[in-house]
Amino acid sequence: MHKHIHIGEKAYHCDICGKSFSSCVHLSTHKYIHTGERPYHCDICGKSFSQSNDLKKHKPIHTGERKYPCDICGKPFIQQSAVSIHKRIHTGERQYHCDVCGKSFSQSTDFKRHKHIQTGEKGKG
Repeated sequence: MHKHIHIGEKAYHCDICGKSFSSCVHLSTHKYIHTGERPYHCDICGKSFSQSNDLKKHKPIHTGERKYPCDICGKPFIQQSAVSIHKRIHTGERQYHCDVCGKSFSQSTDFKRHKHIQTGEKGKG
């Protein structure tokens, strides 16, 4: 029963999107994404999450703890994902492109600001 987790077998399938899981518990928590249910709540700000792992990633925002440093410049970040985004500054990767003027950006916030200036359009870039 338990060994399917170790051999990578994913016998539990979501009937909504088809994604597969190695345990019925993982499938059950995945389904919160589709139902909109958010049973995990931050006891500091009340923000709700569908996945417990998302709540764990959120909590350091309140403490200000920055335990993920950039291995290039040393700048610390609250979340590992923020380090990955930051490192684009060092690598020169520019994945956001303006289709009006052709300028490229490494940060989505810079691109959105530019797009608003360029077109007057607000929201997602």
